[in-house]
Amino acid sequence: MTDKEEDKIEVPTPEPEVDTDLGDDLASEEEDVVFEDNTEITGGDYKAKVDKLRVRIKELEKKNAEIMDSWQRERADYINIKKREEIEKKEFIKFAKADLVEELLPVLDSFESAFKNKDAWEKVDKNWRVGVEYIHTQLMNSLTQHGLKVINPIGELYNSKRDEAVENISIDEEKMDGKIVEVIQAGYELNGKELRPPKVKVGHLQK
Repeated sequence: MTDKEEDKIEVPTPEPEVDTDLGDDLASEEEDVVFEDNTEITGGDYKAKVDKLRVRIKELEKKNAEIMDSWQRERADYINIKKREEIEKKEFIKFAKADLVEELLPVLDSFESAFKNKDAWEKVDKNWRVGVEYIHTQLMNSLTQHGLKVINPIGELYNSKRDEAVENISIDEEKMDGKIVEVIQAGYELNGKELRPPKVKVGHLQK
């Protein structure tokens, strides 16, 4: 072989090595990428979405109205119950004193009997008489403050639902026919409820 032929011989260039690990890393990174769906809702899909939301809103509004209505009714029931309890409590307090007051009625009758006999009462020592009258006034004022009221219907028409007639008295005056001409024993009521009817004499016109 000549020197010129030797110069023409080409020495093969070694091919660069490929890093296969780097390729695996790139593939792994591509797998981790999450692409967002930026597709816009248009046309029929958009209308269906809006209609669905409107239906849901109406359902929620209806549910909210039902809850509000139920709450208002429960609140009104609670208020009514509390009012009823207050009324019942007041009524109980009013009439819980009835037994005690009824026990005091004979004491009031004794005062009235003493005052009716004016001749005998005027003969009593004045200082003692004034003292007794003052005690009677104090007692009546205290009982009146607790709802006691005297029923003394003299001159009024006889009322069978209220009065207890013990005698009919013959009279000549037409205007007094059927009316109470005398109260034998005063009646009493407590806070509008009759404790004891008045015992009365009723005028009866003679014909």
